[in-house]
Amino acid sequence: MLSDTLVDSPQFTVRVRDRGQMTIPSKLRESLSIDKGDMLTLVQMGKGFYLASRPLRTYKLSDKIADMMEEEGVTLTDLLEDLPKIREEIYQEQYGQETS
Repeated sequence: MLSDTLVDSPQFTVRVRDRGQMTIPSKLRESLSIDKGDMLTLVQMGKGFYLASRPLRTYKLSDKIADMMEEEGVTLTDLLEDLPKIREEIYQEQYGQETS
């Protein structure tokens, strides 16, 4: 999702009108294939927001993972227990050296 964002991505300025309405510039609508009547997803991120042209699956996915963990009797503590070891393995695999 956000990994597709480039530092040199175009930026657009929009004005919020009386009823909270704003116009998405036509260039952006065209590049994202947003058409009249399409539903967008707005997610608050700190003091900003992310506007997605398709529904986010994060909430459904996290609920599904939580259900699977419960069925298997796995807790978050169980998952986090090996995290330092796994991070070290990934770091060694990526960079061929131990973390400092």
